Amino acid sequence: MEASIQQVARLAGTTSRTLRHYDAVGLLPPTRVGHGGYRWYDQDALVRLQRILLLRDLGLGLPEIRRVLDEGQDETAALRGHLARLHHEQGRLARQVASLERTIAAREGGAPLMPDEMFDGFDHTRDEEEVTQRWGAEAYRAGDAWWRGMDDAGRAAWTVRSAALAADWAAAAEAGTDPGSSEALALAVRHVAWLGSIPGTPGYGSSPVLEYVVGLGDMYVADPRFTATYGGERGATFVRDSLRAWAAQQH
Repeated sequence: MEASIQQVARLAGTTSRTLRHYDAVGLLPPTRVGHGGYRWYDQDALVRLQRILLLRDLGLGLPEIRRVLDEGQDETAALRGHLARLHHEQGRLARQVASLERTIAAREGGAPLMPDEMFDGFDHTRDEEEVTQRWGAEAYRAGDAWWRGMDDAGRAAWTVRSAALAADWAAAAEAGTDPGSSEALALAVRHVAWLGSIPGTPGYGSSPVLEYVVGLGDMYVADPRFTATYGGERGATFVRDSLRAWAAQQH
């Protein structure tokens, strides 16, 4: 059984242009090309497309997706790995939804907030090993002590501030904002101030070190956990380029 490029685009919620681009970069060639250059896809191609879309939704860029697909892992095992990651993310998001629903209900009903329940799904300690490797044990200890030393209101305010910044970055990227524009640079200034308020950050209390800011921008694009925060690869790339434009103005 085969499907035309238009059928595949409609079923997958994408476009024929995107599918042709996937072919051009060696990610998803059509099964065959018929008369007049018409593209057709068989079931194996559809499974590969499903994996591409899953990995893209997890925040991976196209080069990283191609690397994952070309590793030669057993297809069924790979699909089970994707499923496990989705279940993990599903569970984390469900815990966050429930946490926010409890907070809203408490606020509307005048009931006291339960600190032990407010931050379920927001595990700030999960990256301890990575933070220590990248920036040293003291950086992690300072950040962890700062977080644990805040009261419930402070943690809630920090969470809202961080989410608002990420949402504004994603919205600006979606709108096609120029990374060097005044709007993007204003976001970069907010981002740098946000970074500089975190103990353990190089330059904490003043302005973060430029190399640190630029390096973080690169990591936002390279690490799928961060690309997802900023609305995907496009959003993370926009953040990186805006931070680079801001850094260039500081010299």
